[in-house]
Amino acid sequence: MKLSPSLPAMALLVLLLASSGCMVGPRYKRPAVVAPPTFKEQPPVNFKEAEASDWKHSQPADAYSKGRWWELYNDTALNALEEQVDVSNQNVLQAEAQYRQAKAAVSVARAALLPTVTTAPAISAAGAGGGTIAGNSSGVSGTQTSFNLPFNVAWEPDLWGNIRRGVTSATATAQSAAANVGNARLLYQAELAQDYFGLHGNDGEAELLTRTEASYEEYLALTKNRVSAGVASDLDVAQAETQLYQVQSQLMDLSVQRAAFEHAIAILIGKAPAELTIPLATLNTPPPPVPLGVPSELLERRPDIANAERQVAAANEQIGIAMAAFYPNLNLTGNAGLESSSLATWFTWPSRFWSVGAQLAETLFDAGRRRGVVSEQQAGYDATVAAYRETVLTAMQQVEDNLAALRILASETEKVQQTVQAANRTLDISTAQYRAGTASYLLVITSQATLLNAQVAEVNLLTRRLTASALLIEALGGGWNASQLPTRQAIAARQP
Repeated sequence: MKLSPSLPAMALLVLLLASSGCMVGPRYKRPAVVAPPTFKEQPPVNFKEAEASDWKHSQPADAYSKGRWWELYNDTALNALEEQVDVSNQNVLQAEAQYRQAKAAVSVARAALLPTVTTAPAISAAGAGGGTIAGNSSGVSGTQTSFNLPFNVAWEPDLWGNIRRGVTSATATAQSAAANVGNARLLYQAELAQDYFGLHGNDGEAELLTRTEASYEEYLALTKNRVSAGVASDLDVAQAETQLYQVQSQLMDLSVQRAAFEHAIAILIGKAPAELTIPLATLNTPPPPVPLGVPSELLERRPDIANAERQVAAANEQIGIAMAAFYPNLNLTGNAGLESSSLATWFTWPSRFWSVGAQLAETLFDAGRRRGVVSEQQAGYDATVAAYRETVLTAMQQVEDNLAALRILASETEKVQQTVQAANRTLDISTAQYRAGTASYLLVITSQATLLNAQVAEVNLLTRRLTASALLIEALGGGWNASQLPTRQAIAARQP
């Protein structure tokens, strides 16, 4: 069969129309957010001094910029644990799998831009029996075989950009999933650091109570000696025993908390609790300085903000897809192949067949369904914008909260240290007076309790300061940057 001159022209016209298809719907623009020029809260004085020095050019700062922020604490045990979060934490691995899933969805969406080609080879046989009809003695019998090799082509040109918008939406969703991977890493790395500081803060308190236990045993011996000498009553012994037993019970209770911290750390690094034992250690150094930057930088440094912004971009494309439904769809189909009743002539030129066709489809009445879908997608877009702006505000709040905590806790530490010094003097004086017989043992007990409370507060304050610094690093993005998001080209690349 010879092609008519109008067929190539029609095909060329369709291709030109498809290649110049317009994009209906709004163009994406990142929603505006208001960020103050500086943070309201400022870091403690020692932080400012560190930032003004050459610290920014040191190795810890380099590690922070590369996302290895835990190296700021110069703790090899913490470093070893943090390294395992990225490769063994099941929640991080789940987020990575979800990113790969979203990346594969982009390939699915892009496939709609190209024609679909199918084939269904078939061999069939049909037969009829011979016989007579109305006295006619002649009849036809036998088997007829048909060999068929068809190829079908179907294509819907992207005239209004709905397919391209679907690809863009899937790409933004994949980028959102990639940002979620970074957010999951940061979240669980920061959680591990908090548990680690809590565990060793617990160790510090246990060490303090152990020293206190030994001291109280000496005081118990003192009261017993004074009772034996007839210069004190058994009441003093009972009071000394009460103090000692209380400290011993508190020391035992700390073991429960330590076990919980250790078990939590094991889960964060993807191990069963029975597989991890962390040696005893105490916290001795204050939190390191953390580079702050300015509030507007949070838009690029927080993976959760990038996640929310990419969701806004994906929602914007859904509006365009919904608006494209108001325009007609063009479907192009084509069939060609070979068909013969003989295997010998199946693959010959006379056995060929072909057909082409085009269909233009438009919805004339849908009772407002398409308009409702557009309104639905516009409302969904507005919701993602609000969520994005709320994420930004929450990020700023988290930074301010932990800056305030670090500043206030640093000042509180100075006062508690002064309290410990004063309580030590008080205990020394009351003990001397008790030995001299000019004061009751109740005064010694009161002094002991005051000193212990101040010492416990001092240990807990260091733990809280280190925890607040980890939370500040998390709030600042932990060295993550939006430039780490995969590009459209990287997402579109085929898996190796």
